[in-house]
Amino acid sequence: MKIILAGQRSFGAAVLAMLIEERHEVLQVFAPISDRLADAAWAAGIEHKDAISAATVADGADLIVCAHAHVFVSERARERTRLGGIGYHPSLLPRHRGRDAVRWTVHMKDEVAGGTVYWLTNRIDAGPMAAQDWCWVKPGDDASSLWQRELFPMGVRLLRETLRDLAAGRIVKAPQDEAAATWEPSWERPPLGRPDLPRLPAPGDVSTAYETSLKRR
Repeated sequence: MKIILAGQRSFGAAVLAMLIEERHEVLQVFAPISDRLADAAWAAGIEHKDAISAATVADGADLIVCAHAHVFVSERARERTRLGGIGYHPSLLPRHRGRDAVRWTVHMKDEVAGGTVYWLTNRIDAGPMAAQDWCWVKPGDDASSLWQRELFPMGVRLLRETLRDLAAGRIVKAPQDEAAATWEPSWERPPLGRPDLPRLPAPGDVSTAYETSLKRR
């Protein structure tokens, strides 16, 4: 397949290596300048740009793949490709939509975590699912250990499996259960958007509205 990759850091570089190993034709890589993924693209002789948009997407692509991209891929950009776009989100979507899903998974003391490959839409992290898997959150895990041990390799594997399905003509688009959807704000960075979803309270938290109602009694 002819792929456009948008991503960054070691996960983006690992996905690029997987795409090359699977013999996909990577037309372009979008990554921040001087990022590890940008360096890997340069070493592989692949065109690199730093910002993905409808104007910068190459002609003739089958699919956009997002791997730790932290960017919004517009509908116009997706329409430049044959199939659209997919991304990997390190949570059991629809739970923990947002930019810091792994941190919130640990902060909320979830016992089970997971990863999801989903189709990019105009709603952040809300598109139909192409693949999903789960793992245990072990005692003592922090966001870094959970990501490195479980969710990083899971993401590469799920993207590999999804691309094999697409290359064989199998397109999976399972809808997310909106009744179970949650969204948490970015831990330290500005959010990509404002999904109309409830924020999961941390254990022991009491909402401002509830505190106000108590004071009025």
